[in-house]
Amino acid sequence: MKLRALIVDDEEFARKNLILLLEEFCPQIEVIGEASRKEQAKAIIESSKPDVVFLDIRMPSGVEGFELLDEIEEKDFLVVFVTAFKDFAIKAFNANAAYYLLKPIDIDELLKSVEKLVETKKVFAENPQNYPTYYKSLKNLSDNLTRNKPCNRIAISHTKGLKIIEDDTIVHLEASGNCTTIYFEDGSRYLDTRTLKVYENILDPAKFCRIHKSHIINLDRLTGYVHEDGHFAQLKGGLQVPVARNRVTEFVKMLKDAY
Repeated sequence: MKLRALIVDDEEFARKNLILLLEEFCPQIEVIGEASRKEQAKAIIESSKPDVVFLDIRMPSGVEGFELLDEIEEKDFLVVFVTAFKDFAIKAFNANAAYYLLKPIDIDELLKSVEKLVETKKVFAENPQNYPTYYKSLKNLSDNLTRNKPCNRIAISHTKGLKIIEDDTIVHLEASGNCTTIYFEDGSRYLDTRTLKVYENILDPAKFCRIHKSHIINLDRLTGYVHEDGHFAQLKGGLQVPVARNRVTEFVKMLKDAY
């Protein structure tokens, strides 16, 4: 089954280029329309019910994309943001588990994005209660981008959908292959499909520290450091997390400077 897609971009060339790329490389996508303005896009969404909207956003003045999402009453489609902006915007996209493509569009990134869309659509079809959480994460994204707010609320993708958490509730994170297991203060844990490197970029470096190739800790949970039979950061609750030998000097210096 193909995903029915709407392309929204005020630049005709950009719309036509994306349509050509989708038609040539992404047989899972059927483009059902294109729009250059918010009002036109809203009308097509309400009448044609696409599965996914490829939505151009122009920062910092381009809030129309987010306004469009706010004005749609029945939200049951996925969104791929198409943007030329990087840096802070990318951090915000990742923190809110939002799909995005950077202009000019890279074919490999487009293919990855479409694969994720297909997987997510299947999950959401089985668990439609994910949509309110998904759009809450996009509202967080809007706030982060338009108000330049820090990303302290993070959307986690797991096997049944999305969960939005406050970063303060994270105790530590552990690499699990190309995924990340996130451990919380209440004892729960979730497996996210993003790598530990992505989380290293998302999380506030003043609050979180990568102490090992496989571990990031919340410094607010740190209670001590020991170097008996190895090097370990001690966290609240008695947990010990290994510190990589090549990170010990920097870690110890940070502790001395901070405390």
